Amino acid sequence: MGDIRNKAEEIKGGAKEALGDATDNEDLQAEGAAEKAKANVKQTVEDAKDNLEDATDATADKVKSAFDR
Repeated sequence: MGDIRNKAEEIKGGAKEALGDATDNEDLQAEGAAEKAKANVKQTVEDAKDNLEDATDATADKVKSAFDR
């Protein structure tokens, strides 16, 4: 679900940034760029968390297998 929210936030930020570019509104452009950056950071953190959980699970499975022998 986070992936969808982050993508939506990124798209919204991109739209604001583009509108700011088209209307020479630097505040709107900066706001849009900030929203895009925030969404990208949030997604990167979520991806790292998922990767860490996967690695932890894989390690736990290997340890359990070693003791089950």
